[in-house]
Amino acid sequence: MFKALLITAAATALAAPTSVQLETRQQPGAPFQQQLTGWNEGAVSNFPIHSSCNSTQRAQIAAGLNETILLAEHAKEHVLRWGNSSELYQKYFGELPPFQVIGAFDLVVSGDKGGVLFRCDDPDNNCHQDGWAGHWRGDNATAETVICDLSYETRRWLNSMCGLGYNIAEGATNTFWASDLLHRLYHMPAFGYGHIEHVVETYDDVIEFAKNNTETNVHDSDVLQYFALDAYAYDIAVPGVGCPGEVSSSESSESATTSSATPSASQASTQTSSAPAECHTHDDGVVHCS
Repeated sequence: MFKALLITAAATALAAPTSVQLETRQQPGAPFQQQLTGWNEGAVSNFPIHSSCNSTQRAQIAAGLNETILLAEHAKEHVLRWGNSSELYQKYFGELPPFQVIGAFDLVVSGDKGGVLFRCDDPDNNCHQDGWAGHWRGDNATAETVICDLSYETRRWLNSMCGLGYNIAEGATNTFWASDLLHRLYHMPAFGYGHIEHVVETYDDVIEFAKNNTETNVHDSDVLQYFALDAYAYDIAVPGVGCPGEVSSSESSESATTSSATPSASQASTQTSSAPAECHTHDDGVVHCS
């Protein structure tokens, strides 16, 4: 009985401060009271499109961005499923760990969309230049990119993947709205963070660097585009076949591959007639055309 009383008294003593504390916190005028808000309040789920874009331009840019998410999401899912054991992964990234690759794609899929702006009014007066289908504004406005008229005339949709003579090795990375806008997103700090850049210049280099496990491949814009396109072609568009491109008859047997999903490193990237050269100005003033 005595022990029971002690336990009851101790429990009461412990409970009292807690009750008082809870009551204090719940009082409307309590000092240091905090108004709790949702942890993700203010998050932006859709990419902003500038008012300078008319309804037709807006519709195409929005549809293109939706396909960009679709392309990036499948690339991420492919890596999550197979890691760096996938032949497609090894083709572009060698045996490097997949963390950066997954993150680069998931940021586009799941990241906040509010840190960028797509516009159509060409405030820097670049769209008149031959071959300019769009450009990142660089120092003028690092969070903005301009979509020029040439994009609406030449870009293709993912449902035409592997059609009209397109293949990964010989096609331009900006043939499709999805891959072109992926590239544009990585230019802007909200998605590229200055870490995803243009390092590799040719398809030959992409494949050769992967063989050497060159770490720049996991944060190179062109490599990420090539991988996403190749994974989509092989897994989705034409399952188990894709459209990697034909190995040239002039290639040596040593460089040729027997896998239909793994084209030779010697296949040079060329522009298709439907995809213009992509030009934009970097922070240092250098004009890059892919």
